[in-house]
Amino acid sequence: MGCTAEDLVERSIPFVREIRNRTPGTALETWLNEQHGPGTPVYDDLAAMVTEGVRAGWAANIEVDGRRYRRSRIAEPQERLDWFSITAVYMDSVAEFRGQYHQHPYGELNLVVPLHPGAVLRGPNGWCGAGWTAPAPGSHHYPESRGGAVIALFYLPAGRISYDISPPADQDRAAV
Repeated sequence: MGCTAEDLVERSIPFVREIRNRTPGTALETWLNEQHGPGTPVYDDLAAMVTEGVRAGWAANIEVDGRRYRRSRIAEPQERLDWFSITAVYMDSVAEFRGQYHQHPYGELNLVVPLHPGAVLRGPNGWCGAGWTAPAPGSHHYPESRGGAVIALFYLPAGRISYDISPPADQDRAAV
């Protein structure tokens, strides 16, 4: 395919224009999976591009917890993206794995791309294979995966994400 980060940004522009005035949450998650889920041009194109980006080393190339947990910002918030940022995360673990606890001040839209059969990412409505999750504004959680390698391509309104939040006492970090 030979795509670049710029190709992924260009392919994202019509998508963010379509969702820019929608609020992340369960209703948007359902709509995304119905309108832009696996088998649709938006999902299939973005999934192929970010997968190639991970393999080529321009997406999810910064180690957070070794090779099995990586991420990278593909695009900062900018006018042509209606002030969304784009980030890729790669997680690879057969056993349940937790990443860094964080908050979404304005919500988040995640395109979930399993690289292995059975690989899933936990979203606000449970485990998700190929498809979308849409944590609501103000939500906070550990990113979690299991079943193998999975990529999350996420779109953040205004690029807002906060890692300076502590988990509630009842969500102690599991051993990884």
